[in-house]
Amino acid sequence: MTEATREATPQQAVAERVRHPEKAHRPDNPVQKRKPAWIRVKAPTSPVYQETRKIMRDHSLHTVCEEAACPNIGECWSKRHATMMILGSVCTRACAFCNVATGKPDLLDPHEPENVAQSVAKLGLSHVVITSVDRDDLPDGGAGHFAETILRIRRASPGTTVEVLTPDFLRKKDALEVVVGAKPDVFNHNLETVPRFYTEVRPGARYFASLRLLQQVKELDPSMFTKSGIMVGLGEGREEVLQLMDDLRSAEVDFMTIGQYLQPTPKHHAVDRFVEPSEFEAYARFGYAKGFLMVASSPLTRSSYFAGDDFRRLREARDRRLRGETVSEADAVVPPAAE
Repeated sequence: MTEATREATPQQAVAERVRHPEKAHRPDNPVQKRKPAWIRVKAPTSPVYQETRKIMRDHSLHTVCEEAACPNIGECWSKRHATMMILGSVCTRACAFCNVATGKPDLLDPHEPENVAQSVAKLGLSHVVITSVDRDDLPDGGAGHFAETILRIRRASPGTTVEVLTPDFLRKKDALEVVVGAKPDVFNHNLETVPRFYTEVRPGARYFASLRLLQQVKELDPSMFTKSGIMVGLGEGREEVLQLMDDLRSAEVDFMTIGQYLQPTPKHHAVDRFVEPSEFEAYARFGYAKGFLMVASSPLTRSSYFAGDDFRRLREARDRRLRGETVSEADAVVPPAAE
């Protein structure tokens, strides 16, 4: 056998890599195959979906839509809405809910910020969401890469508003200041779940550290919109969700998203239950009563689902509040359930 045939190509190595090595020996949690009608989605078939996918591949980009197996990918990509995922495709954390690959990350791609910017321009996006894997291996947690990506988008597509969905930058000194200093229009960091489940669902994170991160954004730039989201259906109680809402409001968070947790594989955390649409609507009403400018709450809601439309409504809501008008549950826009 020759040396060439003994060595795997990079493509083969990626294909053969265990996606979640830290979960490999965990007992299986059966995946509920039959989902309720309100959570089902159609397979993507649109030509625009294929065009969006080609742009991502041509620029060697990763998207959280694909990596996290988002159920809305067909709908969003058919509208040229894609959430770019920077800092590579391998995460240093091992959250029990997440389908993004974990392990030892690759080196940073120095061309990634420019490739993201060119893709945003080609797609003609009026609003873009930039997220990332966790990079605990980097001294700044990837903050500089976020800032450079925002700068490149501003240059390539000056009319595009930019929303970032960041890691917690735990123990990364001055990382938050770097990202906020790049002036994204929306700063999003998800709490993901109630504090009781952190050691089980989000073991690498700390609930109050994430809250403090969101609070610090407002301290650094009071005009910047802040946003956070959670999943329900993990076993949390209603009172826990309402307390989490109060915690977010104490950190002056403007916008909250709530969606149904879906189990990616048998090695991930089990779904406790599928939450009824009426419960999501009730959470939206509670959120507005507690003072959020925007609440997006539905089974299929995800952090970047309808993000551009939500950003316009967010600005309008702040303008109304500044005029002394009431922002209420009537302003909630709950996306219809999939057919």
